[in-house]
Amino acid sequence: MDLLRNILLILHFVGLASLLGGFLVQIKAIIAGKGTIVAAMFHGALTQLVTGVLLVGVIEMGSLGHIDNVKIGIKLLVLIVITVLVVMNRKKPSVASWVLWAIGALTLVNIVVAVLWK
Repeated sequence: MDLLRNILLILHFVGLASLLGGFLVQIKAIIAGKGTIVAAMFHGALTQLVTGVLLVGVIEMGSLGHIDNVKIGIKLLVLIVITVLVVMNRKKPSVASWVLWAIGALTLVNIVVAVLWK
């Protein structure tokens, strides 16, 4: 169970890197008003969502640690908002800059909650 948890955690970080990296490569385009949702953002959001849910399940099933349900609930809510924004705008040739800034900001919020909430 511990090996599965570690694999899921690594994949969760890969999803985070993909989501945040996809946002960061768009910053010049966002400023120019031509930002888009890149595939990395879509796949990163879905990877984060799936691996996050699986991580909680594996940790709970295997008694691998304590889960703070409020923290996980907040992170899940933020990630659902990110995923909805990404999915609703991924086919558009150009996305409003506030959408991309919101995705980037909410991704950072999730990082801050994950790291600083003890």
